[in-house]
Amino acid sequence: MLRLVKHARETYGRLDIIICNAGFGYYGTVEETPGATMQRLMEVNFLGTFYGVRAALPVFRAQAGGHVIIMSSIVGQRGIPRMSAYSATKAAQVGFAEAIRSELRGTGIHVSVVYPVSTDTEFRYAMERDYGHSVSGLGPRQSVDQVARAVVACLKRPRAEVYPHRMSRALAVMNAVAPGFADTLVQKYARRRTG
Repeated sequence: MLRLVKHARETYGRLDIIICNAGFGYYGTVEETPGATMQRLMEVNFLGTFYGVRAALPVFRAQAGGHVIIMSSIVGQRGIPRMSAYSATKAAQVGFAEAIRSELRGTGIHVSVVYPVSTDTEFRYAMERDYGHSVSGLGPRQSVDQVARAVVACLKRPRAEVYPHRMSRALAVMNAVAPGFADTLVQKYARRRTG
């Protein structure tokens, strides 16, 4: 990460934005999730974010400005069945972002967390390739373009949280005020293994 940040700074003269978007998923219960898979999930999904931010912050501090965008997931706000390992890594990103946003208050450095719902990317195909199973679900979906537009809007007008799918914020609020009902809802719309 340090080399990437250095290259960007040398090429463009400064670094204005870092988008932490590395991640992969695993579908299975806690008992079905190998320890090595959980460790790899944390290394890629959370530590990838940590090291990316850690590399960019000295540059942002020297410039007295910059924007950290962390691509989490709505499951970072509300875990879903059989995605506990993935949900945990996304929740770790959220806690990290909240802490550093407080640390950086007043510095000119913005920290934003993006909470996409199911998006048509290589995510499911990579899970099938790496673990021999894919998933499908009944829950809401969004396009890559919707997520990209939401990120661009946030860069133009920074805010702490970005929900590219309108209804996803409602799930986060519902989980805070009625977690039992949220349990029932996510069970009903949970992803299913297809392979």
